[in-house]
Amino acid sequence: MASEILGVGSNRVRIDPDSTEDVSASITREDIRAHIAGGIITAKLKKGNSRGRARDRLLKKKKGRMRGYAHRSGKKTARNPRKRAWITKIRAIRDELRKHKEEGRIDKSQYRKLYSQAKGNLFHSRAHLRSQIEKRIKE
Repeated sequence: MASEILGVGSNRVRIDPDSTEDVSASITREDIRAHIAGGIITAKLKKGNSRGRARDRLLKKKKGRMRGYAHRSGKKTARNPRKRAWITKIRAIRDELRKHKEEGRIDKSQYRKLYSQAKGNLFHSRAHLRSQIEKRIKE
């Protein structure tokens, strides 16, 4: 009856151990309500899941920890998409090309040819582009 009045499950009803005789003698709902008002019958608090560990983990992630192989899910390209990788690579290569053209190491026609080759994904990196330019200069 107390669980119905309190609106909780029977396991969450707590009866004061000193007043068990009074409670067992009560028959009506009105008696139970009086015991609830008097604090003899109470409802235990719900148990929840602590977020303490989750907060600790978030702090570590903010610091840059917990990013190793064991914590990753999905493909390599899920964290760094292919398009983003291409953009960073092509920008670096085009920047290198521009520098070589401005410094006079390559002329306009060579620049244009190397630029189109870069667009065609011929060069892996700045270093690879430099080695290709050096080869062209030697020839």
